[in-house]
Amino acid sequence: MSTSQALLPEFDQEMANTRKTLERIPDDKMGWTPHPKSFPMGTLALHVAQLPGWMTMTITTDELDIGNQPGYPPPETNTQKALLELFDKNVSEARAALAGASDGTLMKPWTLIVRGSKAFTFPKIAVLRSFVMNPLIHHRAQLGVYLRLNDVAVPGLYGPSADEKIF
Repeated sequence: MSTSQALLPEFDQEMANTRKTLERIPDDKMGWTPHPKSFPMGTLALHVAQLPGWMTMTITTDELDIGNQPGYPPPETNTQKALLELFDKNVSEARAALAGASDGTLMKPWTLIVRGSKAFTFPKIAVLRSFVMNPLIHHRAQLGVYLRLNDVAVPGLYGPSADEKIF
């Protein structure tokens, strides 16, 4: 079994769980933030919706120079519907890129450059896990806290949540 085929079931499960979380984001809470240093809910949700696109970018490129990237802009996506459309597009493209990636591609080095200096070089598979999948799971969990603090039912991800009484 190829590396990409081994990773696809986890990818599918995590994307389904992430979609369940994004489906709960209330349109009227996009600007809500739990703390002045925290992203507003809409900005955090946008980041989560964009993260699968990083998988496509990692598989199809060999480096990224973030010194040439604009700062993190406020979201133009102000509705749950628009977030889900963006997320679904990114997931579809990422899944296709992952499914089509050979072991050779996934073992190729990928480099992050910050203002002209190399920050790190890892095999693409390590970047996919450490800088795409794991952060997506982390930020999705943050959204779960945001939902709880706003009395929005938190979806069960790896079993039922306190809001889902199945027993």
